[in-house]
Parts: sequence; C-alpha cells; structure tokens
Amino acid sequence: MSPAASAAGPRIMVNGVSRALKEEVRFDRSGGTRVDWHTYPVLMAPEAPDAIEIVLINHRDLPPYGAGEPASVATAPAIANAIFDATGARVRTVPFTPERVKAALARRTS
Repeated sequence: MSPAASAAGPRIMVNGVSRALKEEVRFDRSGGTRVDWHTYPVLMAPEAPDAIEIVLINHRDLPPYGAGEPASVATAPAIANAIFDATGARVRTVPFTPERVKAALARRTS
C-alpha cells in the first residue's frame, strides 16, 4: 500500500467522527437550512484525536476495498457501541449530540 493510501485512513476516520458527533443536514419546506460552511458543524482540528493507530492487514487473497472509505462506514457504529458500553444506553440517530445521549440515558432508566 502506498504511503498516500495508508495516510487516507486517519483522515477518513476523523471525518467519520465528525459525522457521528456533529454533522447533520436539516431541511425545511424550501430545502436545506444550512447553505454555507460557516454554519455547518464539523469537527475542528483541536477536537480531533492527537493520534490514531492504524493497523494495515495484508490480505492478498481479497480484492482492494479502498484506502480509507471502509473506516468511514464503521466509525459511527463504533462510537455508538462505545456509548452503549460506557452507559448501557443505545443512541441510534447521528449525530450523537449531548441531547440525544441524555435522551437515551433517560429511556434506559425509565
């Protein structure tokens, strides 16, 4: 795997964290309510992990599936499972905002 391809994984994972924790497209009758990048919430550099450990597994018997895209698919479910493991509450709607986590906690205890 080329260095450029292996470097894509952490960037895509951070993008997946952003989608899982912050990003949400909202609509009203006229369309999307956020029409610029200034009002669209994304994970900022200071919020990103300092390091991401990547383990590349060489499966020569399987076809290539992409350099970073597979990590993006699994990020939100991994975070949802971490929330469940820590709290016993299932959060099933992204982004996993504090309000949604609190609501899941309330459902768990009721």
